[in-house]
Amino acid sequence: MTKSAGMRDVAQLAGVSVGTVSNVLNRPDAVAPGTRARVQAAIAELGFVRSESARLLRAGSSQVLVLLALDLADPFFVGVLRGAESAARAADLGVLVMDSASSAASEATHLAMLARQRVRGVLVTPADVSGATLAQFGRARIPYVLVDRDIPGGTGCRVLVDDVAGGAMAVAHLIAAGHRRIAYVAGPMELPQYRDRLEGARLAVAEAGGGSGDAGGDAGGGGGRGGEGSGSGGAGGVGGNGGDVSETGSSGGSGVELIVLPGCAQGDVAAGRDAAARMLGLPERPTGVFCGNDLIALGMLQGLFAAGVSVPRDVAIVGYDDLEVAAAAVVPLTSIRRPAARVGRAAAEILLEESGAAAGEHVHRELVFQPELVVRASSLAPAPHVPAPNVPAQSPGT
Repeated sequence: MTKSAGMRDVAQLAGVSVGTVSNVLNRPDAVAPGTRARVQAAIAELGFVRSESARLLRAGSSQVLVLLALDLADPFFVGVLRGAESAARAADLGVLVMDSASSAASEATHLAMLARQRVRGVLVTPADVSGATLAQFGRARIPYVLVDRDIPGGTGCRVLVDDVAGGAMAVAHLIAAGHRRIAYVAGPMELPQYRDRLEGARLAVAEAGGGSGDAGGDAGGGGGRGGEGSGSGGAGGVGGNGGDVSETGSSGGSGVELIVLPGCAQGDVAAGRDAAARMLGLPERPTGVFCGNDLIALGMLQGLFAAGVSVPRDVAIVGYDDLEVAAAAVVPLTSIRRPAARVGRAAAEILLEESGAAAGEHVHRELVFQPELVVRASSLAPAPHVPAPNVPAQSPGT
């Protein structure tokens, strides 16, 4: 096997010291143009490739950020990755992607490996919601930023989406269209996001008939967002009882009933089809459905279509996430848009700040993005036999 060229070989061919070669690689502006050109020519002739591992040993950390996603099958994290990569490219860094598959054990294994590799920083959506795994990782003194999920007692930076506000937007939209019997179909209820969306749905029912402000827009304080504890408390044990839960609020003198279907074990299309079958078996069918994500909503649409139920004439559907497939469905889906790419970019920029030259001046902070209602055909028909009042202004569908 031919021995690969080293820095000494480059230095000998270029007629310079090893230190000069190092400067050309790491601080090229400190080397005279003529000398730099000779060294670069020697590097090209010998096919020299610098040892990144040796450089990392000297520097103590890498120039790689890591996105440890909760589930890479979830298109939301693809958007987060795009945003994070755009911020990393601007800083001449790369992003490594890992998937915990919602497993606390897998997350712990990944984080232990990343601690050994001394990566520059980690963007993580915790699978272990207790925070114990991240507390252990924190001892490695590698910066991390929480993405789309908080943990109890967390003191680091976090970039979140106000899912309580998103759930309220979805159900308020259905109420404004005249629906008085509305179902909520969640994904796995152990995930705080689905519990937060349920909390928002309940708030919309409780506040039906009252005024509402514009909840869309840019990142901000996220005043409507429930934390880990409040989101969990709002779920009220729905996920594990095996039966539907009916809740009634008032809307300007007209009762609004929220039917909470049991949480789906998987937040996918098949779960939506199963939920449609359960809903169609209820003694009185809801006329509006809020689904915890767009994949569930697409399955709901398929299940209703197979049963001969028209959407939106007989049942209106609102999804969540505003995936590309939402607009491309046979009946384009109304959905709550989460700004995934902006979340990823903001989280990466915070991580770069915390791990950069001015790390000593960094102050931990929370950034909360507001979701946005995007109205399409799946919810545009008025509720059966109920005149629809004017719907508040919202974003045009795409």
